[in-house]
Amino acid sequence: MSTGRIGVVLAGAIAAALGLLWSLQGAGAVRLRPILCVSNCTPVTGTSPPWLAVGVIALLAGIALVGAGLRHSGRGR
Repeated sequence: MSTGRIGVVLAGAIAAALGLLWSLQGAGAVRLRPILCVSNCTPVTGTSPPWLAVGVIALLAGIALVGAGLRHSGRGR
């Protein structure tokens, strides 16, 4: 597997993990305090439809990147 493919798979895995976390936070299943706040940060309480939507999009994009990186790893030799 080339370095570029490893990078795509790694970026996809990180995006998928963050997407899952954001989805769970948006659904109200996970509650975390804000980390590294620059301004007046307050924790999200309850559900947050925007975070749920962004999380689902990031999760799906991450899964697509991982799939694309793994699917093409054996081709082109």
